[in-house]
Amino acid sequence: MIPVQGFEGRVVAVLGLGRSGLSAARALREGGAVALCWDDNPAAREAAAAEGFELRELARAGGFDGVDRLVVSPGIPHLYPAPNAVVAAAWDAGVPVDNDIGLFFRSLGQGEWDMFDTPPRVVAVTGSNGKSTTSALIHHILTSSGRDSQLAGNIGRGVLDIDPPGDGGVVVLELSSYQTDLARALTPDVAVFTNLSPDHLDRHGGMGGYFAAKRRLFSEGGPDRCVIGVDEAEGRYLANQMSEGAADDRVIRVSSGTKLSGPGWDVFARKGFLTEWRKGRQVASIDLRQVRGLPGAHNHQNACAAYAAARALGVAPRVVEAAFMSFEGLPHRSQIVAEAGGVAYVNDSKATNVDAALKALQAFPKVRWICGGLMKEGGLGGLAPGFPNVVKAYVIGREAAGFALGLPGVEAEVCTDMETAVTRAIAEAQPGEVVLLAPAAASFDQYDNFEQRGDDFAAKVRAGLGG
Repeated sequence: MIPVQGFEGRVVAVLGLGRSGLSAARALREGGAVALCWDDNPAAREAAAAEGFELRELARAGGFDGVDRLVVSPGIPHLYPAPNAVVAAAWDAGVPVDNDIGLFFRSLGQGEWDMFDTPPRVVAVTGSNGKSTTSALIHHILTSSGRDSQLAGNIGRGVLDIDPPGDGGVVVLELSSYQTDLARALTPDVAVFTNLSPDHLDRHGGMGGYFAAKRRLFSEGGPDRCVIGVDEAEGRYLANQMSEGAADDRVIRVSSGTKLSGPGWDVFARKGFLTEWRKGRQVASIDLRQVRGLPGAHNHQNACAAYAAARALGVAPRVVEAAFMSFEGLPHRSQIVAEAGGVAYVNDSKATNVDAALKALQAFPKVRWICGGLMKEGGLGGLAPGFPNVVKAYVIGREAAGFALGLPGVEAEVCTDMETAVTRAIAEAQPGEVVLLAPAAASFDQYDNFEQRGDDFAAKVRAGLGG
């Protein structure tokens, strides 16, 4: 645990008692603060009370009397589409609002760091798609190379649950826009921006607010090194903002599909090969085509970002390459769950938006595509470049018929439920094809989360294949 620093003997309110909220309350108490807790869910309140935390309904009159800080869990809106009532009450009471990420950066440095030969480092990864894979891959590279590394944030453990890093240790954080938007302290040593595509727009008041939340990791944090995907205009803008010139190698530009060159530091993937280019010459190259855990151009972008972050930490190219080969990928992200009769079955349930689903479709030449769910804003038009790879679509979800109408030119069968879709896909799949779950939609119409949806797909595939 990272004890929260700076609030000894003071009262801090914690709103939302899920994983991050309850860990924040524990870390506050460990650091000598008094944590007042609240959650609208009675079961969450009971769990906090069982650990000895005092409960207070913060939205009531006088709820913030004596409170020095409010810590808000990431799932709770603080501005758009409307401020949570407790957050608004904190504003009115003049109480600063923060989250566990801000507490983490505020509290990370310990007195014993003065005795370390190599100070600990923090790598923070944000972006729309690929954050989890990139973060896990960086962590895998570091541990494979013998470095002490911990993975936390939006993946793995809560940021305040990890152990204080030791001499030369690295903390790898995946940070969502919800987390970067509110944190009052953001000071990573290496900051990574993967890409940007429309997502969570209601929560950020539009695309500009969404990008602004991501950008805070760089503009507020002042990282020593920035790894920035430049395949979208926002990434090119951010790289330009963080750089003092073309030769400024504090910014490592990353691309999947575009050759980058110049006097600075670039990492790009083209035709299945990753290339590192620095100071006007090629430094290293890796053949990604045989890396089983990183299929497709979108994963090659993840590989470039992870490679660049590892190089910024001093890991040698051949060490990174060896780690790539042993990386098995993450559940629900281009995860091969079965192979039978020349057909691969791939779970990409995390592809909850159009951009992620498009990248999954483009990773495989012949796809039997299981898609559908709770559609997001913006429609399905962005999927069109992937349609040539689709042999047939099997549409699930309560709005399956409407979803199918948004796939012009694609043979689509309305299946509604996962069992029907998987059964039909198994029956019709031919050798050399891929049965791919890439929903391009949220899961909440039929499942609690994308993990549950992916697990159901994997279970139905194994049952359908006889084991």
